[in-house]
This record gives sequence, structure tokens and C-alpha cells, in this order.
Amino acid sequence: MLAKAVRIHGAGDLRLDEFELPEIRADEILVKVVSDSICMSTYKCAKLGVEHKRVHKNIASHPAIMGHELAGDIVRVGSEHAARFRPGMKFTIQPALNYRNTMWSPGYSYEFCGGDATYCIIPAEVMECGCMLEYTGRAYFEASLAEPMSCNIGAFHAAYHTHMGVYAHDMGIREGGSLAILAGAGPMGLGALTYALHSDRRPSMIVVADIDRERLDRAASLFPPDEIARAEGIELHIVNTEDMADPARALRGLTGDRGYDDVLCYAPVAAVATLSSEILGRDGCLNFFAGPTDRCFSAPVNLYDVHYNSTHVMGTTGGNTDDMIESLALTAAGRIDPAVMVTHIGGLDAAADATLRLPEIPGGKKLIYTHIEMPLTALDELREHAAHDERFSALADIVEGNRGLWCAKAEDYLLANWA
Repeated sequence: MLAKAVRIHGAGDLRLDEFELPEIRADEILVKVVSDSICMSTYKCAKLGVEHKRVHKNIASHPAIMGHELAGDIVRVGSEHAARFRPGMKFTIQPALNYRNTMWSPGYSYEFCGGDATYCIIPAEVMECGCMLEYTGRAYFEASLAEPMSCNIGAFHAAYHTHMGVYAHDMGIREGGSLAILAGAGPMGLGALTYALHSDRRPSMIVVADIDRERLDRAASLFPPDEIARAEGIELHIVNTEDMADPARALRGLTGDRGYDDVLCYAPVAAVATLSSEILGRDGCLNFFAGPTDRCFSAPVNLYDVHYNSTHVMGTTGGNTDDMIESLALTAAGRIDPAVMVTHIGGLDAAADATLRLPEIPGGKKLIYTHIEMPLTALDELREHAAHDERFSALADIVEGNRGLWCAKAEDYLLANWA
């Protein structure tokens, strides 16, 4: 089968290639990819090439398909999986395979498997690890976003708290406690916020801190603190730390100077990591969520508090399959809306450039539809393109009617009217 895909040939070398997929084996599955959202991890992979832990060393001769937040339809099923999967079934995958203690993962490591593709082959280990998941929802993009949401969910589950004199950990964020999300007005931070507000284990206070005014304004419009307090009974603060003479003191002041039970650090910036440490309360848990590209990255943290106040620092990368299933279930139930992460859409022709320039492009998640051609377009700029293409006008009507958020109706219109 002829396929198109964005593949990595070397560090900083992404190309939209056309090539033949081989016939699937009995233990593989052929799929049609419909949507893939671009992750900052994909940017890191693209920039590092073979220096990335998940990228194989011979990509110059066997380039790997990029993208791991994919959803689509099953086309053909190898005989070994015919009892569980069938053609026409919607799917998504959990790319963090942890297969036989290797770092290999779809979207980084495979010549014929990744999300920035029209069609790809799901390798046997995805099914062997239980990471091929049926998706029963309507919108493909929600299944794509289940993966980044699962990373957030994993971070919440991996947090832990202790009891003095007892060598046991209580897993998860502190229920009814205080939560700070630093560098939190970006796509992953907003995903964490929607989960914190609507999951089964919730804090009583959440502070989202950032220095980007545009992102903060968008966060406040999507999650008005007064409305959140009335609807969810949770005290929400969305604050700009750039305006604070002493951010640590100001953030701790919101807790009555007790400090935070849980802190999520969403930027690999030394000052943000240090601030995260400074605002921890007793037995506070800091999750350094944002993965740096610098292998020697470090930042000062308060080790006095680690010893005497039982603060602790940990990190997570990705979620597991249970986290992914929880993400899909909460989305299907309408309890969380992963669309808050999305600010741009585009076709497969836009994926390579968008990936390589990801840190330079403002806004949140960039959502790619792999069977259309469309330049990367901000949702709040759809109307501007209507003068030369009336389809953008209809799309803008749908998005504007949904609080500026991408939605199933918009996806349906896009898939029906673009080629």
C-alpha cells in the first residue's frame, strides 16, 4: 500500500515522504490514521535525532515515522489478532510500551509506525503490551488527545504523600489539598487543570501560574475562577508570576503560607523548577513533568526541606495504559474536555514544519489531520482565511459557536469538506 508520512532522517531533518508499506504479518495490524496531535516530545525527538533515547541509530537508511498521539480506523488485521480487532474499528494506542525494558515507542522508533502518516503498520509488541485500544467515541481528535491527557493523569497518580514515622506512601495528589501548576497555562497545563477539576480525587484549591499573558487570558476565559468556585466548589487562582516581585512569597501567600501539597512543574526552566521547590509545604510532592533536552539540566532545590519537611521531588514521562483508558472514559462521559489543549489545526503537509518550529508557535496543541492539505491555522484566525476559501467561514462559525474550541462538529465538517 502506498502511504505518505513525515519521517525523521536525521537531527532536524524531517521530510514528507511517499513510500510503499510492506504487507502486514500475522501479528501486525494495518491502520488508517485520521488525526495526530504534535507533542513537545516529538519536537525534542526531531531536534536530537539519534541522540534521543527512543530513536534507533540507522534512521538515515531506515527513517522513522514521527508522531505518537494518533487515532484512526483499522484497515486490515493479522490473523493472530482477528479475535479481538476487526476492520473498521476505531483505535488509538498507548505509545509508552515499556516493551522488554526498551525505550522503543511508536512515533520515535519505527520505520512503519507513527501518527504523522496516512497509513501505518502497528507492530506486534503494541498488541502484546495491551496498548492497542478500541475507541468508541465520535471524534478522532479526542482519541488523539487521550495520550497527552494520560500523561497528565499519570502525573497525578504518581504523586505521593507520607506519614511521619510510618514507611508507607499514600499514592495520588492530596485529596482536598492545594495544587500548583507552574508554567501551567499551556496545553498540558490546561489538560492538567481540566483533570484536576473533574477527576474523582480533587484538590480544594488550584493555582495556575505562568508568565504568558495571552495564555493566561485564554485560561481564564475557559476556566473563569468565579464560575469554577460555584460549579465545582474549588478555589481557583490564575496568576501571572512575571508581575510579582517575590513569586515564591506571593504564591505561598495564597495558601496562608502553608505551602502546596502538590506542585506540577511544566517547563524545563531552572527558575521555574526552583520556584516549584520553594512553594512546597510540609510533605509536599513536586513532579518535574517537563523533560529537558539538556542531559545535564539541573536547578537548585531546597534539600533542607527534603530532610526536615519531608518534601520530595519526582518526575513522570508519559502515562500507562490504565491512565489512557481513564482519559478515554472521562472524555466519553463528558467529564473532561481535552479540546482546551488545541489551538491550531493543519494537514499532513504542515506537520514537519510545525514540529520543527513548535516552541516558536504560540498557543497550545497543534492538531494534524493526515488525509488533508491545509496550512497550520490558528482556531482564532479561521475567519481571516474565509475571503479566499469559504469553507473556512463555515468552520469558523462552528468553532466560534463552541467557545472558540475545536469539537466533533468541526472535525466532521473538516473531514467532509477538505481533501
